[in-house]
Amino acid sequence: MTAPDWLRPLVEAVADADTDVFLTGGRTAPPDVRRSAVLVLFGEGPHGPDVLLIERSPHLRSHAGQPAFPGGGIDPTDDGPVGAALREAEEETGLDPSGVEVLAVLPDLWVPPSANVVTPVLAWWRTPCEVSAADVGEVAAVARVPIAELADPGNRLQLQHPSGMLGPAFEVAGMLVWGFTAGVLARLMTLAGWDRSWDTTRVGELPEETLRLAMRQRRP
Repeated sequence: MTAPDWLRPLVEAVADADTDVFLTGGRTAPPDVRRSAVLVLFGEGPHGPDVLLIERSPHLRSHAGQPAFPGGGIDPTDDGPVGAALREAEEETGLDPSGVEVLAVLPDLWVPPSANVVTPVLAWWRTPCEVSAADVGEVAAVARVPIAELADPGNRLQLQHPSGMLGPAFEVAGMLVWGFTAGVLARLMTLAGWDRSWDTTRVGELPEETLRLAMRQRRP
């Protein structure tokens, strides 16, 4: 493994963690659901250690306008979750997969709102390249978000979801990161020891436009 010293504690913690650490929704998925994979890609950018996020197009039917990890459905021709995560990241951002070192495949996570089982693939961006919104039909923006911004107490809050539940959220890179992506990020930051004390009583609500797009997804 060629990952830097700052990333090694996370890789070691993930190896020892069980599925319960990563639960973001229900525990058991129904049979024959769609399976997807996302690439949780850490690198060293111009502002220090960072993670690659995208903002999905507001015109999508599912997850419209939401910040997310690059990723998508696992096709029969993919080499499982790893192949799917790398392929989707390349299609969405122009990422060169040859510069990526896969470090771990995290547990499958059932995400009821999108009726998906999602497998996060943890990776190190060994040889960074230029990335952008390569597939403008699906991606509105691409950002390398510094870990320092995610850990900044002023950027953290809990968000009131449409379901009424509270979940972690981050205000970073001009985006409100919430839902599945924020849940996974929050768990990884805790495992890595990157957390800083923050005001957990700070509770926000989804902006009206974000809520409108989220509710559109729920309609048949």
